[in-house]
Amino acid sequence: MKKVFAIALLAGVASLGACNSSPREQAADNIEANAEAVADNLEDAADNVSNDAAEDRLENKADAVRDLGDKKADDMRTHDADTNLKNGI
Repeated sequence: MKKVFAIALLAGVASLGACNSSPREQAADNIEANAEAVADNLEDAADNVSNDAAEDRLENKADAVRDLGDKKADDMRTHDADTNLKNGI
C-alpha cells in the first residue's frame, strides 16, 4: 500500500510539475523522482532485514542514492547538456 501511494504521489507531482516546466526541468524532476523511488525501496528492504548491520548498510545506500539523485538533478538544471560543464558526475 505504501508503494502504491508513493507511486501515485510521484505521478501526481510529476504531472503538476510538467505544466510550465522546460524539458530540462522535467528531466531533473524525473531524476529526483526515480532516485527517491529507489531509495524508498531500499528503505523498505532495510525494514525487512533482521540483521542490524545489513539494515544500516541499506539505509546508508538509500541516503547515497538520494544524494546522488539530487546532485544529478542539480547538474541537469544548472549546466547546458551541450557543453562539458559538469559537477564531476
